[in-house]
Amino acid sequence: MRKLFTAALSATFAALSLVSAAASAADTVKIGYWTSGVSLGYGSVLEAKDFLAKRGIKAEFVHFPDVNAPLRALAAGSIDLAFGAPVAGVFGTAASGVPIRIFAATQPADVQFVVPKDSPIQSIAEFKGKKIGMSPAGSSVAVIAGAVLAGNYQIKSSEFSLIGGNESRLAQFLVQKQVDAAALRSVTVGQLGDELPVRKLSTFADEWKKLTKSDAVPYIGVGAVRTELVDKQPEVVARVIAALRDTLAWGNANRDEVVQILQKKANLPADDAKVYVSHWNDMNRVAFEPADIDTLRRQHAVFVESGLVKGELKDDLFARGPYEQSKSLK
Repeated sequence: MRKLFTAALSATFAALSLVSAAASAADTVKIGYWTSGVSLGYGSVLEAKDFLAKRGIKAEFVHFPDVNAPLRALAAGSIDLAFGAPVAGVFGTAASGVPIRIFAATQPADVQFVVPKDSPIQSIAEFKGKKIGMSPAGSSVAVIAGAVLAGNYQIKSSEFSLIGGNESRLAQFLVQKQVDAAALRSVTVGQLGDELPVRKLSTFADEWKKLTKSDAVPYIGVGAVRTELVDKQPEVVARVIAALRDTLAWGNANRDEVVQILQKKANLPADDAKVYVSHWNDMNRVAFEPADIDTLRRQHAVFVESGLVKGELKDDLFARGPYEQSKSLK
């Protein structure tokens, strides 16, 4: 009997040891994101579900109220990775010598130029001298908008007033007539509904095609990671990418549950959450194919030509290895 008890106890300790080893084997990754715009909804789902844990990642999430704050945190080493860093900011930060890399393209520019429905403005060409609301200076939305205005309409950055704010703030600016027009994400336009009737003048996608004479849609957000992590532990970044892809697929297949998560975690009203989910695949992506990198290269060239971003684009900014490795993770 004693031998049986001892054997059973040993087996129990062995099982507990395996569980403990598995837990300690999980890699801790500090993930930061801006709690507004596209990142808020996707980040809420990423936190609510256990896709990272299933990939052996112990995630520590860090929230930021400022769109550019995740980049500053990456530069300071206080986070390891950001899944939706502003692409224009990443270009500038990397060019200044900060050791960061891009590991995926994650947020297409699903953005519209709009004016109040009763506005006398009929064309973007009339933006000269006007107050234009958009994400803060330095954000990808602001840089893409500046490049489009300069390239397609010959309106320099000094010839209009950029009024920065998050999406809800920009909507408030429109209601209060504090801005003449705004660059708003399509999901925000949808959420406004009848509360704030607006008229669409154009989209970033259409204006970018006109500017670059290509069919590519620009990105406003990319996955950015500390160079040390991606160089020393590329397999960890690969597992994060796989988890991001899992989240994207699950969100598309379970839209009603995403609505519930957004109501609970992001404090979105039910109708606003439903609008966000209807744009899920338009706003979120996990891609890093050669075509995506070509698009990012073209964006950098346009930004530099417009004087909105400075510095050289180095080939090693694009860390494609983990993305390729993630494809083999089932």
